[in-house]
Amino acid sequence: MVKKMAVQRTRRIVSAAAVLGGKMSKATIRLAITNVLMDGDYTGTIYVGSQKKPVNVIFDTGSSTLAIDGTVYDATKDATATITDIAQEVGYADGSSWMGAVVMTNVTAGKVVLTKTQAAVAYHSSGNMFGKSSGILGLAYTRLNNAFTMPGPTIPPKYTYNQIQSGKVTYVEPYFTQLESAGLVANKFAFYTRRSMVNMATGNPATDLLNNGYLILGGGEEQTDLYTGSFQVARVVHDLYYDTNLKSITVGNSAPIVVSPPTKASGDNSNSVVDSGTNGIYLEQNLFKAIVAKLSAADQDSLRAGYVPMSKLDLPSWPSITFTLEGALGNDVNLVVTPDCYWQTNAPKPGYASAVLYSQSDSQAILGLPLMNGYYTVFDRSVDKGLGVVSFATMNPNAK
Repeated sequence: MVKKMAVQRTRRIVSAAAVLGGKMSKATIRLAITNVLMDGDYTGTIYVGSQKKPVNVIFDTGSSTLAIDGTVYDATKDATATITDIAQEVGYADGSSWMGAVVMTNVTAGKVVLTKTQAAVAYHSSGNMFGKSSGILGLAYTRLNNAFTMPGPTIPPKYTYNQIQSGKVTYVEPYFTQLESAGLVANKFAFYTRRSMVNMATGNPATDLLNNGYLILGGGEEQTDLYTGSFQVARVVHDLYYDTNLKSITVGNSAPIVVSPPTKASGDNSNSVVDSGTNGIYLEQNLFKAIVAKLSAADQDSLRAGYVPMSKLDLPSWPSITFTLEGALGNDVNLVVTPDCYWQTNAPKPGYASAVLYSQSDSQAILGLPLMNGYYTVFDRSVDKGLGVVSFATMNPNAK
């Protein structure tokens, strides 16, 4: 979820870090993730505090804050918690939001314990914020993780939204940044996902392999069972989100649709971001219309409808859509989104398919899970003076 701002060859392991001068590490944390709890967004379990309270968090590259639902975790009962005078309030592009207090406590991921982790305890949240999860763990950069210093302790909760907004602006280091700064993991992470909506074809979606994946903290290329072939390496152009330069979009074998750079008036740092917390691909209205115009009349109607019986959807006849990003190594990155990725079958119920290619008024494209579902995606922040790169290798669909 993008945060709302206030103002076939033989397998060849090519590391962006090795090419661009970063460092590799063998220390990795491989976490099982699932899209079932949040109906598309991926969650996994971390453990918080002295009691190691299990917390299912959304893993989101479109935000930077670690926030825990205050109805699940009570800092006053945590022997390792230190209460601070820092508060946060965060809103996301889907309209969800929360308000809370920052504490310092232990957070465990896999077998790795990070002590004195700065985390927010959300004591007010919108109804659509956490769903069946119990928190969110943002994986973007520090400048997106603003907070406010208050006159006194923020637990027990007493400050209103307006009072928080009048506090002194500060910044909280995101969890992953704290983890890497402590020397516990390398400065990279990776996602392995197969779907952007829950596959409802089986009786138990939670055990369906299509609805499950992995998040690798501190690693990427060494997880060779999760991908095949070499990596395409996309340049990250700004260290707020994982901002990329989308150069063109190609529908099937038609002529490429050129994508314009951001205008000064938009205030955007790039024309696109790669976001694991969005279960669709969102494109500016004219771009969306240009894609639709490349389809047959019947397919245009289906895509605009966005939800059709699978019996009326001949997926093999639909074209793949190629998104071309500026590369970090001199070559463009061509990411092919196949019809089974931009149409999610058996979703939200068996026998029906949902389109996850959307039109929006914002000019900045949100390249969400459908772009990542065909690729093992590595976010390597150790290179290019901290800007990092996003690398894509064809995913192994049969990994277990």
